[in-house]
Amino acid sequence: MTSRKPSARRRAANGGKPEDGSYVLDNQVGFILRQVSQRHAVIFDELIGEGITPTQWAALAKLQEIGPTSQNLLGRLTAMDAATIKGVVLRLNKRHLVETGPDPEDARRLVVRLTEQGRRLAKKLTPRAAAISQVTMAPLAPDEQMRLIAILTKLR
Repeated sequence: MTSRKPSARRRAANGGKPEDGSYVLDNQVGFILRQVSQRHAVIFDELIGEGITPTQWAALAKLQEIGPTSQNLLGRLTAMDAATIKGVVLRLNKRHLVETGPDPEDARRLVVRLTEQGRRLAKKLTPRAAAISQVTMAPLAPDEQMRLIAILTKLR
């Protein structure tokens, strides 16, 4: 007689616990973070508008926060690799939201800055971005929200 693994339905009826007590995907931090990230992305798409992606918003928000900076540093500050930030800057440039030029101190370096149109859009979207975070964390009490940010910052 062959031994069969319990069905997903049977495991679910067992509280999601495998009978042998082994690895449970639903309890893994990476899986939970991915699910929360997916939920946050849906909320972002619903609220941000203007055809702005999360990576484009990150670049606009960081430029609004710190002012002109090198493309390389902008990528590092927004957790994007060189290829990703290059594409983001190119798309924002095509929409006339940022402009680029050589760094006056080092011509090998590309400086990215918001255009006037980019500044206006960043200012317009900032309250929406704050609302996105509020909606994402709405199931949590205020003290839980602060603890979550502190814990995630520690894990970063």
